[in-house]
Amino acid sequence: MNEGDRPLDPATLAVHLGRPPARSGAPVNPPVAMSTTFRVGGAIEYGRVDNETWGALEAAIGGLEGGRALAFASGMGAVTAVFETLPTPGRVVVAGDAYVGTREYLSDVAGRGRLRFRTVDVADTDATLQACAELAEGPARPSGARGQFGAGGLLWLESPTNPLLAVADLDALVAGAHALGMDVIVDNTFATPLLQRPLSFGADVVVHSGTKFIAGHSDVLLGLTVTARDEVHELLRIRRTLHGAIPGPWEAWLALRGLRTLAVRLERAEANAAELARRLSAHPRVERIYYPGLPSDAGHERARAQMAGFGAMVSFEVAGGAAGADAVVAALSLITPATSLGGVESLLERRARHPGEEALPAALLRFSVGLEHVEDLWDDLEQALAAPF
Repeated sequence: MNEGDRPLDPATLAVHLGRPPARSGAPVNPPVAMSTTFRVGGAIEYGRVDNETWGALEAAIGGLEGGRALAFASGMGAVTAVFETLPTPGRVVVAGDAYVGTREYLSDVAGRGRLRFRTVDVADTDATLQACAELAEGPARPSGARGQFGAGGLLWLESPTNPLLAVADLDALVAGAHALGMDVIVDNTFATPLLQRPLSFGADVVVHSGTKFIAGHSDVLLGLTVTARDEVHELLRIRRTLHGAIPGPWEAWLALRGLRTLAVRLERAEANAAELARRLSAHPRVERIYYPGLPSDAGHERARAQMAGFGAMVSFEVAGGAAGADAVVAALSLITPATSLGGVESLLERRARHPGEEALPAALLRFSVGLEHVEDLWDDLEQALAAPF
């Protein structure tokens, strides 16, 4: 695509990957293939197995992450497909503040005797690898060697984590887990492939909730896996086909359309997040702030070394406990009180109100910073933080 010596920037790739072949009269955008049935003799024969519109999205995400992508009906569809490849009993080490759906799935499956899992603080590299050593099974493998996927267990990382924004040392954790015979999965939803490419650190699979920053408009449910290992790609493809966790063609097309503007959306949202985090950190009602873009954040240096930016998610604790945090949310007038993240609009919620999130600080607010003007967002935050409780 680029005839010069310099590779194309990821922002450019996000605009151009997954387009139809360039020829006279061809459409610029891929078509929405609204058919479940295809004539015999072609590459696709049935809509649960494949679809041209999925293929366009998968080509784009795979190109950005440096592997082969698969699209799923939701982020949880992608997550569960990975876990469903595990032998029984499986073994998993997972971030303690990983996405609640991931942890709920593990609890459900563990309760039926199909796997064992342990939660860790992934920012603590030594403790994470110690947990891996205690739970892993299977011989250590030489650097670069490939065993049966999941046979020695999985280390499931988020970096930054959801919602405490802890930053994992991907280099050290991937190498350490591989030395113990474990495979490594990285949920890259918060960072997106524009800010972080876990496969380049040696991770075995990357997972995305495409619902969030990739689609970017709060109107699509979609998940993605990416791997550079052909045999793992095939395992996941089989899981998708057998379990039926397939996206609709329209959802795939919308996610691809969202991807085209990811770079500019992320640039604006990240700039807003950095400025609002700075102001929030100095506000008298804010007791603690979590944002790796702040030099005072424990994960700042690590994030700066392995990410191309600090992202658009900010979490913070306010005075007054759960009642104080609820009062802030209730007083918002511009920022939307809602769950989810990564859309063009700013969202704020108290995470510990959700079942399964009770271990989080009661007054923790997760803030998905959107594209509004930063001063409008700050005015709304200031008046909400002044609400009585």
